[in-house]
Amino acid sequence: MSLFRVNVVARNPKDESQETPPIEALVDTGSELTWLPAHVLQQAGIAPRRKRTFFTATRQTVTRDVGYAILASENFETADEVVFAEPSDLVLLGVRTIGGFGVLVDNVGHRFVAQASIVA
Repeated sequence: MSLFRVNVVARNPKDESQETPPIEALVDTGSELTWLPAHVLQQAGIAPRRKRTFFTATRQTVTRDVGYAILASENFETADEVVFAEPSDLVLLGVRTIGGFGVLVDNVGHRFVAQASIVA
């Protein structure tokens, strides 16, 4: 498996005119949620809604704020929860966002490939 990065824009679901600049994120199918810098989310008016606890790849337990955003990358878009990442955290595009985009990850071509959704 190879790693690649994409640019992600997060928009405020209450006012879509408020959005982040493109943020480079590592595509990470091992992360449930998308992690974006807290200060950038807050500048776009995206507010934390609750706290969640996560286990990191290094087996640490961390607690972070989580809120809602409209996320867009590579001409795909979805609404999802987003983690307010601290400066020491990685910036990640998680599997729930990828699934919301309705795409598969092409690790060889370093791109998203649109797929039909399964109804049942």
